Amino acid sequence: MPPTNISEKIKLAIQKSVPVTITTYKLNHDTEIYVEEILGIYLKELGQGALIDRLAYCLKELAVNAKKANTKRVYFEDKGLSINNKEDYSEGMKHFKSDTMDRIEHYLELQKQKGLYIKISFHTYSSNFRISIRNNVEITRKEQMRIYDRIARSRAFDSMEEAFSEVLDDSEGAGLGIVILILMLKKMGLNEDSFEIEGEKGETTASLTIPISEIKLEEMDILTTRIVNEIDALPQFPENITVIQQLMNDPDSDINEIARRISTDPSLTADLLRVVNSAQYMLPNRVDNIADAVKMVGLRGLKNLLYSYGSQKILNLPQKKELWDHAHRTAFYAFNLARNMRLKKDFIDDAYVGGVLHDMGKIVFSSIHPELLEKIKDFSHEKEITAGLFENLAGGYNHAEIGAKIAEKWNFSESLIDAIRYHHEPNSGHHEYRKVV
Repeated sequence: MPPTNISEKIKLAIQKSVPVTITTYKLNHDTEIYVEEILGIYLKELGQGALIDRLAYCLKELAVNAKKANTKRVYFEDKGLSINNKEDYSEGMKHFKSDTMDRIEHYLELQKQKGLYIKISFHTYSSNFRISIRNNVEITRKEQMRIYDRIARSRAFDSMEEAFSEVLDDSEGAGLGIVILILMLKKMGLNEDSFEIEGEKGETTASLTIPISEIKLEEMDILTTRIVNEIDALPQFPENITVIQQLMNDPDSDINEIARRISTDPSLTADLLRVVNSAQYMLPNRVDNIADAVKMVGLRGLKNLLYSYGSQKILNLPQKKELWDHAHRTAFYAFNLARNMRLKKDFIDDAYVGGVLHDMGKIVFSSIHPELLEKIKDFSHEKEITAGLFENLAGGYNHAEIGAKIAEKWNFSESLIDAIRYHHEPNSGHHEYRKVV
């Protein structure tokens, strides 16, 4: 009986050690998703599901490079230029990127008309998993030397931070793609020998050969000593905040005593009254009395306000205004979503303050490595992958994890620590806090 779905076909292909091949002429978004789905099934069947993000990046990098090579051929032909002529090549590459971005559908249609394909194959044999990408234009010597140069450069880097801090001049793209691919392989316990690219008989084949039994996952090392030291060096919460927190935890203290202590801090007083009189509480009359305001927000609401107020007091540098503006917009949307879902008031309060504080790690990181943060953002945009996904690949540079460590240092509640740590992966947090996240 023939297999009825793609999972069964892949299981059969693994059992019989035969390749599965997808042919495409345009490599559109839907095809990319389908190919990644097939990769995920293979890795799951091979017991290596943890490799999906790393290998999905590598696969996309090689497939897009093959697509770009095909586009380059039809572009040069369209312009009446020879790709093998040195002067023509230099002339063509001056405007290749901008011209093809502006008229990409035109050039993709030309590729299809000329039968320029991209074939993506998955094959398991012995204890190896091989991914190969073939396109039917042969790589030029200049292109091959460019790739070998990138591979040679990658030998000098032990971390993504080093790769991003190096400015790689490349008229054909960001220049970092192959370097990052080699670093990915290194962090899987492999080396550049697992990657091959060759041209023969009018085709170019780029391949990754993964010896499954030799995989040893390591985290990408970007959580530098500077970040660790920065977290350690962050001051504790302001003393007046700590005193108020202690009063709130003392069963013998009362609301009036807490209110009196808050009133000694004009900035905190103004913040509390602003929150109580905001749309969040929808009161019929304005509240100007601190004791009434404390009663209105409740001890949990006040505790969350103190987390938010204290964090901003310490981290609110003028140059981070854009990040804090984003944080407050996130808090606004989180609060309204929680309210519209008719969640309990505690959940609504936690959702709001979680929105305010979710990017604390990015604020700290950007203070230490502003150029690196900008390069990661540009690279993620160039490769059409989310910054969150790339941070997961980078391991140590994960602003959510950095923020969670700061929250732990400051003794935040478990729900807020979860909201910060898992705001890009809400299903990974503790079950009881998922609604907040």
